[in-house]
Amino acid sequence: MQNIIEALLPIFFLIILGYFFKRIKFPNEEFWASSDKFTYYVLFPALLIYKLSTASLEGIDGFNFILSAFLTMIVLTLSLMLFNRFIKKFKGDAFTSIYQGAIRFNTYVFLALIDAIFGDSGLVLAALLMTFMIPLINVFCISIFSVYAASNKITIKSFLLSIIKNPLIMGCVVGGLLNFFGITLFTPLEKTLGILSSAALPLGLLSVGVGLHLSHIKEAKLELIVAIIVKLVVYPFVIYFIAKALGITGLALLVLVVFGSMPTASSAYILARQLGGDLKLMSAVITMQTLLSILSISAILMILQNQF
Repeated sequence: MQNIIEALLPIFFLIILGYFFKRIKFPNEEFWASSDKFTYYVLFPALLIYKLSTASLEGIDGFNFILSAFLTMIVLTLSLMLFNRFIKKFKGDAFTSIYQGAIRFNTYVFLALIDAIFGDSGLVLAALLMTFMIPLINVFCISIFSVYAASNKITIKSFLLSIIKNPLIMGCVVGGLLNFFGITLFTPLEKTLGILSSAALPLGLLSVGVGLHLSHIKEAKLELIVAIIVKLVVYPFVIYFIAKALGITGLALLVLVVFGSMPTASSAYILARQLGGDLKLMSAVITMQTLLSILSISAILMILQNQF
């Protein structure tokens, strides 16, 4: 219990600190926009390449590990669509924001939490999961927009290019290939990546705090509650039972549960803006899930602490 809280609190303190900096406008808004871009395109790829290129990948049941997350996404997608069809018919733009809130995950919080609790072994599994799930989640989300929001602003070509050029996926692929072929990086280069990677998590978490918008929370009601419950409660338990059914145990199981417990990503707001989602609802979902996730993640990990 104490170890879990001690691992979680610094992460959420950094998020709160980021929000505090935003409120006092220090540094200015332009700084945070540039910082977020630098973290996304430079620091996190450096972290993933550095960790994956030197990691031990032996003993990982990669297929069932990824399959567990994929099946969970299918189950939740169908459940949400049936819920919206037969029980509560949300407006199309609102449903797309609920769906993104229930399916997406915050990469910065995910990697920071995995690193704090499980260290390098957990980061390797997290990177493997991200390599496959980031493209799949984007496919599912855009498909939902095409059905419920009828937007044609993203073509198949532009979508595929966005996946190929995603710096997080590229970092995972490069690091994985270096590991697979046994290529050892030039020592000064490896140390440079190590120094860069040490800045990735703190800057990423500060950016999460900067992206919070508390003013939008009061404007969303049932839709916000549904998105919170599905993402922070239903998702982690569904992925747990599916993974157990597929024989996943130990560290891999815990990484999957943490993955399922993550608040949604700030990138969900960008996609909602591009494709006609409910922006205020999406902002409220991101903010409330991020704030409440410290409680939900703590509770879930406490339940599973006998597996540490």
